[in-house]
Amino acid sequence: MNKPLADRFRPQSLDDMVGQRHLLAEGKPLRRIIESGDIPNLIFYGPSGVGKTTLATYIANKTNKTLRKLNGTTASTADIKEIVSQLGTFSGINGILLYLDEIQYFNKKQQQTLLEYIENGSITLIASTTENPYFYVYNAILSRSTVFEFKSVEPDEVEKAVYRAARLLEAEQQLTIELPAACARKIATGCGGDVRKAMNAVELSVLAADRDGDKRVVTEAIVNDLVQRSAMRYDREGDEHYDIVSAYQKSMRGSDSDAALHYLGRLLEAGDLPSACRRLMVCVCEDVGLAYPQAIPIVKACVDIAQSVGLPEARIPLADAVILVCNAPKSNSGEQAIDRALADIRRGNVGPIPRQLQNMHYDGADNPDKGQHYRYPHDYPHHYTPQQYLPDAIRDNVYYHYGDNKNEQAFQAYWDGIKGKAQS
Repeated sequence: MNKPLADRFRPQSLDDMVGQRHLLAEGKPLRRIIESGDIPNLIFYGPSGVGKTTLATYIANKTNKTLRKLNGTTASTADIKEIVSQLGTFSGINGILLYLDEIQYFNKKQQQTLLEYIENGSITLIASTTENPYFYVYNAILSRSTVFEFKSVEPDEVEKAVYRAARLLEAEQQLTIELPAACARKIATGCGGDVRKAMNAVELSVLAADRDGDKRVVTEAIVNDLVQRSAMRYDREGDEHYDIVSAYQKSMRGSDSDAALHYLGRLLEAGDLPSACRRLMVCVCEDVGLAYPQAIPIVKACVDIAQSVGLPEARIPLADAVILVCNAPKSNSGEQAIDRALADIRRGNVGPIPRQLQNMHYDGADNPDKGQHYRYPHDYPHHYTPQQYLPDAIRDNVYYHYGDNKNEQAFQAYWDGIKGKAQS
């Protein structure tokens, strides 16, 4: 069975790599390290299909160490021990370079098994991961490795790879491939920065193309069918998910309707209706809050409609709600107030509930101050009367500060007038 085009397409030099110029351009530290031939332990972190495996394979082929490969999804502790057993033998005389793909799937014990040999230099580790290594890789391995972050590949760079892939297929199949510029661009922009995905699209487009003698003609119709929706890079459990939902909420908080709708669209295109709804409801309470409290039930109603009708129609009430949140005045005074109260409680600043607020209790004979002494606010003018509500230990603490928006300023003016009269 033929290898995928992405595997047959491996570059023969650093200059053949597409993307990652921040790491591999002339003079960049990683390029200098590779060219020195003295390879330290490396961890490559970034989304799939951006060259992590390609570069690790290139490095391994340029060393005189014995190359061993493991994949974190399938490798066991026995596999690690088998590699370690080769140390000191003829096959491992110059040391072993271990390429460990998807290191995030190695548990702590498996990572610790490697640690001793990484530390003394008998095994050089090149690991790749699509997840943040600072969350998933054992600290002792991190401290002995250098982490390089890989980025999604820009369309202009992917387009170079698309044309090179077409030339490779021409050589392999001994025919001419007609790949119009519009088709190459569609593939390059539709792969979401994933070069492997672009290579697959090129190969499938050629296979699906009409044959005219010794020529295959790729058409836009074929490419559109094969590339649809593939620009979405999304993993509900990965960093990309958290980046999108973070950008979504921050755009609403920052009152940028266009950006918020863009990130809403990315969530909906990925089918992640729950995240779109949840963050929207959090945002209206956290970031609009008391500046326009009527927005909270409106957004909840939009979310209910969206969940009732499902996609694709859900996009309409959610878009309405997102635009409302973006354009509403903002206040986080409520969130700050509850956080101040919780901070006090966590520091132990509590105390007994004042007598007048307690549920009615039986007064024993030894209680000289019988009765609850609660004053019912509705019996007084403006439905207010001064009395102590906080425990004695924190009776003067203030958690809520009125926001500077029109709504909260109106509240403040109202209560300043009433409480001022009641206390005079």
